[in-house]
Amino acid sequence: MQRKHQRTLEGIFTKPTSPNINWSDIEILLRVLGAEISEGSGSRTRVKLNGVRAVFHRPHPQKETDKGAVNSVKRFLENAGVKP
Repeated sequence: MQRKHQRTLEGIFTKPTSPNINWSDIEILLRVLGAEISEGSGSRTRVKLNGVRAVFHRPHPQKETDKGAVNSVKRFLENAGVKP
């Protein structure tokens, strides 16, 4: 994993939750971790990693993911067995 991806992973797991992580960085991290990503309707993104599935909403019009979505990604990663 490259340093940029490691920083994104650490940003997801920081406390307090960071509200300024770009969704594209999260999506790239998920792909690097081996996740299967597919587009849903609208801004939905379906993700499967290590047998765990989730649906996330891509933020728009801004690029940054809000705190609630970052917490959802964090729970998803924990359930999939990923830790920083």
